[in-house]
Amino acid sequence: MALPLAVLLPLLDSGASDPVPAENDVVAGGTAMLVFGFLILAVVVLAFSFRKQLRKAQAARDKGVYGDEPAAEADATSSPESGGAAPR
Repeated sequence: MALPLAVLLPLLDSGASDPVPAENDVVAGGTAMLVFGFLILAVVVLAFSFRKQLRKAQAARDKGVYGDEPAAEADATSSPESGGAAPR
């Protein structure tokens, strides 16, 4: 029913040649540089956004939003003598 791919592939090629380009014909070009620059910019923007979100989460945690004790109470209850330092 289905012909093997090895039989169909030469028929699809139809004798078209694919010459190898010269060394000077193959260059990355400006488009590749723009894509690379865009990717670098995207990583920098994501890093700044991630840092901002971490700071907001830490501030909310210090205020006790997530069910933890607020930072002022946690610092007062855990003293170095008791060995219970507050996790950061």
